[in-house]
Amino acid sequence: MSTDQNKFQAIISHCKEYGFVFPSSEIYDGLSAVYDYGQYGSELKKNIKDYWWKSMTQLHENIVGIDAAIFMHPTTWKASGHVDNFSDPMIDNKDSKKRYRVDHLIEAYVETLPEAEGNAVLAQMDELLKENDFAGLKTLIEEKKITCSVSGTSNWTDVRQFNLMFSTQLGSVTDEANEIYLRPETAQGIFVNFLNVQKTGRMKVPFGIAQIGKAFRNEIVARQFIFRMREFEQMEMQFFVRPGTQKEWYEKWKEERMQWHLSLGTDPSKYRFKDHVKLAHYADAAVDIEFDFPIGFKEVEGIHSRGDFDLKQHQEYSKKKLQYFDTEINQNYVPYVIETSIGLDRMFLLTVCNAYEEQDLSTPEKADSRVVMKFPAKLAPIKLAVFPLTKKDGLPETAQLLVNECKQHFHCYYEEKDSIGKRYRRQDAIGTPFCVTVDHQTKEDGTVTIRYRDSMEQERVPLTEVKNIVLNKIM
Repeated sequence: MSTDQNKFQAIISHCKEYGFVFPSSEIYDGLSAVYDYGQYGSELKKNIKDYWWKSMTQLHENIVGIDAAIFMHPTTWKASGHVDNFSDPMIDNKDSKKRYRVDHLIEAYVETLPEAEGNAVLAQMDELLKENDFAGLKTLIEEKKITCSVSGTSNWTDVRQFNLMFSTQLGSVTDEANEIYLRPETAQGIFVNFLNVQKTGRMKVPFGIAQIGKAFRNEIVARQFIFRMREFEQMEMQFFVRPGTQKEWYEKWKEERMQWHLSLGTDPSKYRFKDHVKLAHYADAAVDIEFDFPIGFKEVEGIHSRGDFDLKQHQEYSKKKLQYFDTEINQNYVPYVIETSIGLDRMFLLTVCNAYEEQDLSTPEKADSRVVMKFPAKLAPIKLAVFPLTKKDGLPETAQLLVNECKQHFHCYYEEKDSIGKRYRRQDAIGTPFCVTVDHQTKEDGTVTIRYRDSMEQERVPLTEVKNIVLNKIM
């Protein structure tokens, strides 16, 4: 298992120090596995959302977006199977009273093993999970002498199921009739609106419905920073197809989604497909797109061929027909679905991990280093920083005019404090791709120095060209 915990810890610290991610309610000692996005984190997150949303809706004539409510009628979750089946196998340590998700407990143990040995244990675990063999899972944990991180003992209870949905009450009366759930996924909001969108948008199969939204899961062991949280955001698209064509559409979306990831300039060797060992009973194919985080290869996005299960279930429970009349073949049918589902917070973490770089810039004369966030320019929270060389001689006024010209088009940052070198370093740390310095030569010939984050090269360009230089790089 190739992991770099030191780098991961450095990234977590950097996120806090530079305003990307804070522990939630930190002044009250925080809330486990809940995080707030700071001033640069919220910008980066929004830019990732916009990039995904544009690629799904604006660039596809047959995909539209919706924004469904977090609260849904409770029967929704009965129909979807979440009430009865949305459970994870859990195990408790009798000494510490700490509860673990079985797969997470075994995965944490595997990280301490050599790769070949670890893969063998994971294969064994996958097989037992596939068979729902809880006794076998407990035996595996005991045989490997896997211990609790708190008590250090392997005194375990039996493995049992635990439902992950958060429940709450609707209205002022607390009784079971008013119990509803915080949605554990965004997909059902799309399925129950299938006909609304199809009819009002006059959509023809094949077509897709996209959505970005919050979801909530009562993870027992939420860990690894923002990788697994209790409150998180999903970017999902459900693509409705004619039955019998799902295999080709599955392959198409599998390829298209990988291309979207690679379009951000990431090294292709950091990505891989991983087919599901255990398929949901309604699925005929499922694959994860995994990324090589400092904590190893982990899932970022899933592509699933879901059949007609979802619409048929809602049709049965609601007693409303959710069918499509296909004029090309003169036939009524319940469409099949191909799902693409990406975790926004995981994509954020991927972007941060991929961008983070510690560089030694020492020369024989001088020790020097920097931490730089090499974000793709289109995702960077701040696109352009503008610095007057000094606080006098009209330089701040000229610099401010440039900021005013550019801020209608992209996020800018103005700073006049400290040396130019220190200002560059601060912008490197938040990932700003371009810095412009207004100096005394600017007053003479109308040129400024533009400095490029990744290469640290500088060149003189006309002040009037700065806006277009940045716009060309971020489109």
